[in-house]
Amino acid sequence: MREHRNRDRDPGGVAPVSGGRDIVTGGRTHHAEGTQAAVPGPARRPSSRTVVGALAGLTALSVLSGCLVFLLLDPYGDYGILNGGIDLDVYREGARRAISGEALYTGPVLAGLLYTYTPFSTLVFIPLGLLPTGDDLIWMTVNLVLLAVVIVQCLHLLGHRIGATTIALAVTLTPAAAFLEPVRTSLFYGQINLALMVLVLWDISRGDKSRLRGIGVGLAAGIKLTPAYFLLYYLAQRRWRAAATGIATVAATIAIAWIVLPSDSYRYWTDTFFNSGRIADDQHAANQSLRGTIARLTGGDAPTVVWLLCAAVIVVVSMAVAVKLLRRGQALAAVTLVGLSAATVSPFSWSHHWVWFVPVLVMALHYALTASPLWWFGVVGWWALLGSWVYIRPDDSVAVGTYLLPATGIWWHPVVNLYTVVYLLVLIGCAVWALRLPAPAPAAPVGAAAPAAPADAPEPQAGSGDGAVTTGSADAD
Repeated sequence: MREHRNRDRDPGGVAPVSGGRDIVTGGRTHHAEGTQAAVPGPARRPSSRTVVGALAGLTALSVLSGCLVFLLLDPYGDYGILNGGIDLDVYREGARRAISGEALYTGPVLAGLLYTYTPFSTLVFIPLGLLPTGDDLIWMTVNLVLLAVVIVQCLHLLGHRIGATTIALAVTLTPAAAFLEPVRTSLFYGQINLALMVLVLWDISRGDKSRLRGIGVGLAAGIKLTPAYFLLYYLAQRRWRAAATGIATVAATIAIAWIVLPSDSYRYWTDTFFNSGRIADDQHAANQSLRGTIARLTGGDAPTVVWLLCAAVIVVVSMAVAVKLLRRGQALAAVTLVGLSAATVSPFSWSHHWVWFVPVLVMALHYALTASPLWWFGVVGWWALLGSWVYIRPDDSVAVGTYLLPATGIWWHPVVNLYTVVYLLVLIGCAVWALRLPAPAPAAPVGAAAPAAPADAPEPQAGSGDGAVTTGSADAD
């Protein structure tokens, strides 16, 4: 009976085991709208001792992270974690203007800042105006909860059951993940990157036949353009229905905003949309995109042809690698690579756009639990490399983030372009990994019995513990 029910759900696929290898479990691969994708099976259940040790280690790292955030800078001083929220204020001002009928894109809306999001976003931000006094702290708390949700989503995509252990791991990892500069900066400014990330991960985790798949990505893209890159990911997988649903959702957001805000919509989609220069200069240190890297290397505006050619190569290569990873059962690695690629090829990517560094930290934790304790060096190393380290310039101005270290020495270019350099290393690593992963088992004929488990395979423990998860989501939501 259980086998019959599971035929209507995503079958099991590739699951990580001790030693960092991947094996094909008793499940089968399936044909998903034109592409064969191995679905991750249950993660190998770590021992109670391993989990307790992990929780202790993550707690120590999180306490250290909190101390660094509050002690390296006065929390109420310049760039102090409790002295921000300017982007949240811009969102609220955009919503206020949408209600009052004031123009959104003709000039600065607040503190000399331009409104750069879509007209639809102002409608989404209207509830933010209902927040009481202290709204920046309330929104920061919401963002920390969203960060914990992101970590749970990542662990679930890696095969962990959403239960007490997974939630405990997420809660103890959250403060450490918040120390990563993109996350800390998102919290400081009151950004929405984590909310968009939750939408994308929710969408990616839908079952192959879910009618809802594409809506999350479409809504995220309707608010902020960068997530539209995930629609290309669906097309690369030949998931035509998910891509069509996403495109239709984006179109619906445009239509709704055009009905409510016709003048602002016309100006945005005929002018503002094409003018990335209104955000900031290409060479701005916080522009950690490929275009920003080219601009800093050339000492001027990035040549458009050079940027487009390099971006096209990255799109093609990264999509090919992501699809191959997905077919090998590495769904989280695939979507993470796509998220990092979107930040790379975007014309302008503030450092806080790079919140897709968080799933890499989660993957390192996962392998520390299920493969080898040596992966803890990956957890700590990633945390240290991308941490919110503070540098006080000679003029007493504050810089937060390794990429803002002073421009001295021949090593400066790799540092000031840190996120692009890290991305290229991740892309190369993923490409090598994808080539070395075993191919999925051939799809079994419809109605065929599942292959027998090896004689020494452990008996599954349905419904107990946090070490396993029912593979896949329901076909229809």
